[in-house]
Amino acid sequence: MTDMALPDEPATPALVVDLDVLDRNLEAMSDLARRAGVKLRPHVKTHKCLEIAERQVRAGADGLTVATVAEAEVFASAGFDDLFIAYPLWVDRDKGARIRRLLGSVRLTVGVDSGEGGRAMAAQLGADRGRTAVLIEVDSGHHRTGVPPDMAGALADQLRHEGLVVGGVFTFPGHSYEPGMPQTAAQDESTALRDAADALRSVGIEPEVVSGGSTPSVRFAEPGTVTEIRPGVYPFGDAQQLELGTCKPRDIALTALATVVSRSNGDVVLDSGSKVIGADRPAWTTGHGRLLDHLDARITAISEHHATVRWDDSPVPSPGDRLRVVPNHVCNAVNLVDELAIVQDGRFVDRWAVAARGANT
Repeated sequence: MTDMALPDEPATPALVVDLDVLDRNLEAMSDLARRAGVKLRPHVKTHKCLEIAERQVRAGADGLTVATVAEAEVFASAGFDDLFIAYPLWVDRDKGARIRRLLGSVRLTVGVDSGEGGRAMAAQLGADRGRTAVLIEVDSGHHRTGVPPDMAGALADQLRHEGLVVGGVFTFPGHSYEPGMPQTAAQDESTALRDAADALRSVGIEPEVVSGGSTPSVRFAEPGTVTEIRPGVYPFGDAQQLELGTCKPRDIALTALATVVSRSNGDVVLDSGSKVIGADRPAWTTGHGRLLDHLDARITAISEHHATVRWDDSPVPSPGDRLRVVPNHVCNAVNLVDELAIVQDGRFVDRWAVAARGANT
């Protein structure tokens, strides 16, 4: 589909998903996991959409990853029954009560990266503390959360004495989101997870789950070390993935459909501002997003409702023309809208709710 054949519906600005590209991306990741002999547990914080999660499971996903208890509640209420909250939760009274309710209908796993966090969880879950498995988060180089890999055994022993069931270890190689780093981050992940798994074995715990994998690094994940991968962005792709080389233009399934509202001095102004495409711009990116059908153009500035594009080619689009904008960070863009417009063969065919939008607690 090119910008000359974009649908008249929906009104712009809107986030639009090409169904054929989406399904192709889902199948490709499932094939990668099958060939590697690992489970695929996609992170649904990217799309927050029940219909897409259903398609991921049909394509072969083994459960889902979520970021919050609220996300777990949304997907559990829709019948998804194997969920991992990949986050070192601080479980207060409210979260404890909600987790106990979830345990009535789902197989729930929760992340932990401190003894304090484990004690709080055990105290709030009470007699249910043994009904949820915990995975210990280790730091594989992103330096955000997680314990050093060689400390995983000591933490596992603490958690075990709190009555929690330690099921294994996980990490997020977030430093894969830098140019030239996906393969290095995957190697760091493998080393960290091997060391952490050995640390668990040193205290008599055999890790059933060794979990890793971001979208940029997942193709380099080491079979035999990881047992499951948790990519999130892969159903859609985004401008970061394009510039990292993780995906190609043909793999971009989600774009912001935008209209030219003004032009002057070689600049084109679109109606897709930060309230639609998000404001993320890592220092290494070439702009505030990309134009899928005009990859040489650069989004040089954004405000709440406008995106300014430096247009070096001709002809320059006219006011009223529609263009496809690729957000830098698709996860943030999706969380800004209530629904996704679904297109197939250049035609608008459906609307899917962003069911877990704002499910941040």
